[in-house]
Amino acid sequence: MERRSFIRVMGGGVVLAAAPALVACSSALPPEAVAAWQPPAPPAPGSDVRRWILAHAILAPHSHNLQSWLIDLGTPGEIVLACDLTRLLPETDPQSRQIMMSHGSFLELLDLAARERGLRAEITLFPQGSFGPDKIDQRPVARVRLMADLAVKRDPLFEQILHRRTNRQVYGLEQPVPSAAWQAMADAARSPALQFGFVGMDQPATLAQHRQIAAEAWRIELSTPRTMLESYKVLRVGADEVDRYRDGLVMLDPLVVLASRLGLFDRSKAPPPNAWATTSQIRDFDKKLASTPGFLWMVSGSNSRVAQVDAGRAYARVQLAGTAQGLVMQPLQQALQEYPEQAAPHAAARRLFGVGEPAQTVQMWARVGYAAPVEPAPRRGVAAQLVPGPAKAA
Repeated sequence: MERRSFIRVMGGGVVLAAAPALVACSSALPPEAVAAWQPPAPPAPGSDVRRWILAHAILAPHSHNLQSWLIDLGTPGEIVLACDLTRLLPETDPQSRQIMMSHGSFLELLDLAARERGLRAEITLFPQGSFGPDKIDQRPVARVRLMADLAVKRDPLFEQILHRRTNRQVYGLEQPVPSAAWQAMADAARSPALQFGFVGMDQPATLAQHRQIAAEAWRIELSTPRTMLESYKVLRVGADEVDRYRDGLVMLDPLVVLASRLGLFDRSKAPPPNAWATTSQIRDFDKKLASTPGFLWMVSGSNSRVAQVDAGRAYARVQLAGTAQGLVMQPLQQALQEYPEQAAPHAAARRLFGVGEPAQTVQMWARVGYAAPVEPAPRRGVAAQLVPGPAKAA
């Protein structure tokens, strides 16, 4: 049966005939949900420049697009960044390593934006003490003091912030990633504490190993009920949900939207591993991996909270550098996650990347290539992420 006429939902046992109601199911993102990606107006004289800086920082990549940044502007000239503890991923990111990386990406874009205004961002990580290895709490991730400094230099990567996208589509094998592009991304990482590696189409056997491990890790995440449900909880189906939440994972497929409206897409339970909803996603991802001409990875010497934040900063720079080269990328964090079911892919990835020392940690793995442009991810906006209080109205 043709997909445009029928859809199987969840367990694979429900078949829904497409109806005229499909016409009302838009596949476009609501403009308000992506308004944050429009260039902000330059700060007016006497206005709070921090808001202009933050308008760029909130465009950083974030795991599951949760946007867990909590911002305090209570002290003039300062930005205090903490984590919104209601926006964590306890199943797929049980130690909040990816969350800390996402805060690092935020801080990197903040720094780039501050430089554009001639300000030096003096970033103090964990000013009230670092979190333990297993969980995070309400203490600040960073305190940022903004100071005018004539010696501050603009960074050309700033120009790519509004163009940065996480592209989860099929890539193309017609054009390999040039060595100059790999070098530009390696240079952008610029952290002596991180090892940057990559593989391209000139190493087909190694490329195949990357695809195999990534595919198995994806299969495990989709087939493990609690990890699948975690993604379902932040899945925004249809333009109405996208506009209401402006975060999470977006699903605008008209057939899925219609099924959800008719109560046939039950997001309260995970589908069985052999259900169409699971197997179709596995096949789809296999196609995307097969279309990928290159992979990159980053390894830190430790897995401290500082190392995690630094890795997030480095990844933000790498992605911006790739964007400047016309490249797109998508993180492949499944095999790097710390829940038990991923133990085998996790170990295989470490071997593939040549990680031998127990303290070393693979912080990032991503597929890289060329693809058609995609729309930006929804953003909640600066105001939604400010802590309550007088500073919110400043």
